[in-house]
Amino acid sequence: MKILVSGSHGLIGKALISSLTREGNEVLRLVRRERIVGSPEVEWDPTRGSIDGQHLEGVDAVVHLAGESIAEGRWDHKKKRRIRESRVQGTKLLTDSLVRLTRPPGIFLSASAIGFYGNRGDEILTETSNKGNDFLSDVCADWENATQPAIGKGIRVVNLRFGVILSTAGGALTKMLPPFRMGIGGRVGSGQQWMSWIALEDVIDAIEFALATDSLTGPVNIVAPNPVRNAAFTKELGAALSRPTLFPIPAFGARLAFGEMADALLLSSQRVDPARLKEHRFEFKYPTLNSALSHALRKE
Repeated sequence: MKILVSGSHGLIGKALISSLTREGNEVLRLVRRERIVGSPEVEWDPTRGSIDGQHLEGVDAVVHLAGESIAEGRWDHKKKRRIRESRVQGTKLLTDSLVRLTRPPGIFLSASAIGFYGNRGDEILTETSNKGNDFLSDVCADWENATQPAIGKGIRVVNLRFGVILSTAGGALTKMLPPFRMGIGGRVGSGQQWMSWIALEDVIDAIEFALATDSLTGPVNIVAPNPVRNAAFTKELGAALSRPTLFPIPAFGARLAFGEMADALLLSSQRVDPARLKEHRFEFKYPTLNSALSHALRKE
């Protein structure tokens, strides 16, 4: 297939492009800088609303992963605006461009997140669960809604609701490792909040599964089938590193250090079930936290 990928320099994008290329697909990168003539790139600038539409012609599928990092920096007004605009405006620009093509792609996979569900305690969340009522919930809902015009054009759209991705190449785990390796890691808040995680390798397999599975449409939870509470995650990570986990971070400490982001990313409870993937018999390579952490740490 000829596949366009945005967010190609991110954790998922780099691993996905490597896998797609290895399997013989032709991959184009959606880039924000000026396109190098003759290169497999398509230029765009979401902030200015511009995109090189002529180089989108002939693409079979699009995997849209681009978006401002939510875990870097405090969430002041400007940061929250960048988080929203990079997702919603960027997705709208790309969607509108795809539907105007002479031959639109047959498949459009667009990133989203389990932040859609908000803080839900012990409730088991599937793709049919209602959205939450916080900032990230609203962003995710608008992000997904921006893909709707593609559905009307007959493009198969899948909204990839990513959980916490475990990899030592980037993401949440790399931020956790330094304090845990020093033996000063611990649970956050009460430790009773649910964490829905997934190994990076299973993320890539799930994306490629979605590309190949014609019956898969709409929101799909990209998480492992065994979420754990934060306290259990802390214990497993400490055990994997052979380190104690005796230094909990109280909720007020997390809020003092990270502001609003602490409630959304560290203290929020999301017990998410990958119902659609299980329904379509997707096979996880690393379905348990122990297997996922052991694999990730071996790859360092």
